[in-house]
Amino acid sequence: MARFPFLEDASEFIRGERPTLEELLLHPAYEEVRRDGMSRVRTALEEGRIPDGETRTEADFLRELLSYPIARMIVSGVGDAYLIRRYSLAEAEKARRNMTSEDNDFISHVAKDLGMDFRMDGLVLLHFSDYLRYSVQMKSKDWKLVNQRLADGYVRLGRDRFVRVLQEAIQRRMESELPLAVNDQILGALEDKIAEIDKLTEEKKEQYKVEDMGRIRITRIPPCMRDLIRAIQLGKHIPHTGRFALTAFLHNIGLSSDDIFRLYSLSPDFQEGKTKYQIGHISGEISGTEYTPPECSTMQSYGLCPGPDDLCKRIKHPLNYYRIKGKKRG
Repeated sequence: MARFPFLEDASEFIRGERPTLEELLLHPAYEEVRRDGMSRVRTALEEGRIPDGETRTEADFLRELLSYPIARMIVSGVGDAYLIRRYSLAEAEKARRNMTSEDNDFISHVAKDLGMDFRMDGLVLLHFSDYLRYSVQMKSKDWKLVNQRLADGYVRLGRDRFVRVLQEAIQRRMESELPLAVNDQILGALEDKIAEIDKLTEEKKEQYKVEDMGRIRITRIPPCMRDLIRAIQLGKHIPHTGRFALTAFLHNIGLSSDDIFRLYSLSPDFQEGKTKYQIGHISGEISGTEYTPPECSTMQSYGLCPGPDDLCKRIKHPLNYYRIKGKKRG
């Protein structure tokens, strides 16, 4: 339950056996729990991860378990959509790491708790509707439904892929549950922690705020790239294929690496070092090779085309769209 606190088993345990809300929020005996809950949110926000706690005794496990509802209360007290997405992603990734060391029976238990329609016998058979619902973020070709093996409406998956799908389902559940309806008692008891996380959230969003696109005119950008930019600015996750395409596109139309970096800082899984390296590699600053974005047919195969407009239908590459729009303005 400490490793998977989002499960109904854990919720029932906390409701039925352990401290009242007032004790959890105010009693000195739970000060470490409140501290760990705060740490859980802060590291998710600042580093995009939730570290594994020191769990050697029953008391350690209990503290780890109880820090989860405290963290959710703090996130809910702030109520920021970017924080909710970044926190939920960090929790889901931690759950995925933990699932890799569990046996198939427990993986099945998690999948049932999440309401999955599946069968497990060596390989996993996951109903195509659940597969489509939770694999939509994995937009590389090898995740597309047409490239999967189906049997009577069920997609055949290896264990690792099934766990990755479960990660997405866990993140969706957490995002849908937040923010919780926190009352005055919770807001009062956690006031300092909520205020600190609220400030950190605003600072993180402001640090690399995208106020404009420099010399780039947004009206010249093709629908696929506008869609990716909009997703990032809303704090949504985009797949690796989308990041590559957008980075290469923005670089080729003249946006600086610093401006591209500021744009990505709003992504819920933003990591400063990794983002700088990827931008440097794609722009040629590190690799020595300046990459161009994929052509339109490839963008469509990746599931990154939201639907062509009239100009899209006459061109084959996103960069041609930008150039033609520029000539029309001239």
